[in-house]
Amino acid sequence: MSESVRPFVVLKFGGTSVATAVRWRTIRDLARQRCEEGLRPVLVCSALAKVSDLLVLLLDAALNGGHKAIVANIEGRHHALAADLGIAVPPEVSDRLGWLSRVAEGVHLLGEVPVRTRAEVLASGELMSTWLGVHALRHWGLAAGRVDARDLLTTIDDPSLPEAVRVLSGSCAVGGGVAPAVVEACAQAGDVVVTQGFIARLSGGEGTALLGRGGSDTSAALLAARLGAVRCEIWTDVPGMFTANPRVFPSARLLRTLDFNEAQELASMGAKVLHPRCIPPLRAAGIELSVHCTPRPELDGTRIHTLVESAPGLKAVSSRSKVTLITMDTLGMWQQPGFLARAFGVFADLGLSIDLVATSETSVTVTLDPGVAALDPSVLDRLLVRLNTFCKATQLGGLVAVSLVGRGIRAILHRLAPVFELFEEQKVHLMSQAANDLNLTVVVDDVHADRLLAQVHGALLAEVDGAAWLGGSWAAVMGAEAAESVAPVDTRVPWWKVRQQDLIEVAQAGSPAYVYDGEQVTLAAQRLKGLATPGAVLYAMKANPHPGLLARIVAEGLGVECVSPAEVAAGRAALDAAGSDAPLLFTPNFAAREEYVAGFEAGAFVTLDNLHPLAEWPEVFAGREVLVRIDPGGGAGHHAHVRTAGARSKFGVSQEQLPELARLCALHNVEVIGLHAHVGSGVRDPHAWERTGHVLASVISEWFESVRIVDLGGGLGVVEKPGQAPLDLDAFDASLAGVQALLPEGCALWLEPGRYLVAEAGVLLARVTQLKSKGPVRYVGVDVGMNSLIRPALYGAWHQIYSLSASSEERELVEVDVVGPICETGDVIGRARRLPSPQEGDVLLIGTAGAYGRAMSSSYNLRSPAREVVLG
Repeated sequence: MSESVRPFVVLKFGGTSVATAVRWRTIRDLARQRCEEGLRPVLVCSALAKVSDLLVLLLDAALNGGHKAIVANIEGRHHALAADLGIAVPPEVSDRLGWLSRVAEGVHLLGEVPVRTRAEVLASGELMSTWLGVHALRHWGLAAGRVDARDLLTTIDDPSLPEAVRVLSGSCAVGGGVAPAVVEACAQAGDVVVTQGFIARLSGGEGTALLGRGGSDTSAALLAARLGAVRCEIWTDVPGMFTANPRVFPSARLLRTLDFNEAQELASMGAKVLHPRCIPPLRAAGIELSVHCTPRPELDGTRIHTLVESAPGLKAVSSRSKVTLITMDTLGMWQQPGFLARAFGVFADLGLSIDLVATSETSVTVTLDPGVAALDPSVLDRLLVRLNTFCKATQLGGLVAVSLVGRGIRAILHRLAPVFELFEEQKVHLMSQAANDLNLTVVVDDVHADRLLAQVHGALLAEVDGAAWLGGSWAAVMGAEAAESVAPVDTRVPWWKVRQQDLIEVAQAGSPAYVYDGEQVTLAAQRLKGLATPGAVLYAMKANPHPGLLARIVAEGLGVECVSPAEVAAGRAALDAAGSDAPLLFTPNFAAREEYVAGFEAGAFVTLDNLHPLAEWPEVFAGREVLVRIDPGGGAGHHAHVRTAGARSKFGVSQEQLPELARLCALHNVEVIGLHAHVGSGVRDPHAWERTGHVLASVISEWFESVRIVDLGGGLGVVEKPGQAPLDLDAFDASLAGVQALLPEGCALWLEPGRYLVAEAGVLLARVTQLKSKGPVRYVGVDVGMNSLIRPALYGAWHQIYSLSASSEERELVEVDVVGPICETGDVIGRARRLPSPQEGDVLLIGTAGAYGRAMSSSYNLRSPAREVVLG
């Protein structure tokens, strides 16, 4: 080993951090800074963003001969980055791309993908990104060298594991101290060392092994330990760890410092910034870990280090979805040794990892976390069969584990009363308090999770506000920016920004006020009417029944979907006034008999949502044509309360009831001409409706061949937070075309969006009434409350808030909670918002308020809801 080796610092960069020339210039600057500090930086790099996914697709497509386009896509990404970096494509990258093409051809001829071939192919992303990176760094004048990670890290030999596990999800020894050979290899490489994450040498030098999910974080930690580095830095698209997921809760606060145990709990309990496996090597070696934001390298981030004594307290709330719970009941375990060993042995035999455990004298309940490995239904079936030989075992899926993470939780239970009160209306399936006293976890139904998380996080912030380790909110830290790497940012200019003076005049004439831009509604209707696939688009008028907006929508040829007799009357009047023959659809839910009668009399298409009306009031439906709302068995959307499918939703006829539905229809001469489904609201994934289409197509083929209408419902989402991408309508239309191909010839596809048509067209104006400070919290009172806009209190919904009276150039930006005048603790419009220092009389604008705002308002506290104004 060299006599004099500068101390190492390890910097890990994820896929989004190495995907553009701009990010590589940031990496260059960071490497130079570390060199100037007297350190030798080791850059651990992932594959370019999306390339790992493309490599997986490549192997799947190669089996069917469809690999050439994917190889071309991968090649194009690397060639484009080389051009942006100002370098020629490195020959090593060209060679690897050619090798990928040849391997794909071989897979096509062979008809299978050997495990070791899969590992070698999936390693290609990291191998190519690091060749690009080292050539760019040299081009910019740095003495950079590249080391193959497979010469630095070797997996543990465990012949008891299947080859696929050893090769595709290998693990390396955590301890062992500094490795002189690793130090020498990196010291000889250059002033700046570039290597790969995610890959290692298979034990025995037999080939390439992958380190599984989170492998790049793990690689960086292992290398830091083997190098005796002074620090390990994780560079990603967020500036550290937060008190909650900041993408979901923009009021989440930065965690400035954590100890290793706290970070381990957060990572294990659902935080995505760090993989849990990266922490043990650093903890064992006593090497500090820090998390930083590549788009904003000037931010301090989160420091994680050895245990520092601190007072008991909460630090964060996290969650894990899709949790499966297994309960084992038996009187035979009481005072009988060996029951747990026997039961847990069954889990081990099937390769299932137990997460949480709760026991009593006669029952044991455990959870399985799909984050460890996907839970194969057949494996779960075998588990229950084997367990039921000696106990009564049951399974419950689709749950969410909500965890409070902190230090000394047992010592602060008395301070958590406000948090525990939030669980009063929840069905709690399991509660687990960690033996290390670092977390308290409650498992609840998915339907409650989103609102519960919002409430728990609010209580958490009230508990910890003012703590030295607590930084600013996501909005305060990042400003108006969104992480570019997460999704294409919505670059449209909101209509209200060019009509601010009009809005101020409206507010001066009287606030609070909902203000709608009619032209925006017309444009949204035209966008939907321009879709090629749907046979009809119907406006779900419950989103906003304002007559002026309804008239604009039907004028563009859209039909109307209604959920009450009053809506049916308004919809029929609007269509008749426009001379439109577009459909009028009535979809009641648990409605009285006379409502169905009124729907038929108005000439509406009527939807059955339940068997009860057909069984108990057959005379209403005899000889009629109806649509039937089918529960497709799973929901989607931005909040549990707007997911309208699944066993926990009150909507729709379940699929096991179809035989009885068919019998009743035949008995009473009722013809099912349409099927209807709706899975939720606020969906921006253009492919989210495909599963519903498959379900309804199968129902047609098996039960109702007379169907000529398939209504996929609505749920088309809009941009609500910075960094979100709008729904890709072209991709959505293409996805619908795939659904249409599943349906019988002549069967029309309908949509019934509501929110999409009006949400962005509406804003809510309010005036500042009072200011207050309580400790570190600054409150801004406004003249609009939850009686006018209940979505934040009901759904935990997030609405952007802007000042129309002042800009950040005119006044200092401050962090405030915006609250209303209603006598309820939940009357909060927005927490931890950055606004130009508010003053009494300022006009604030609450964005994306055109849907389910005024329509859901009330006169609670005998306060009149906000008035409505439509701008031409």
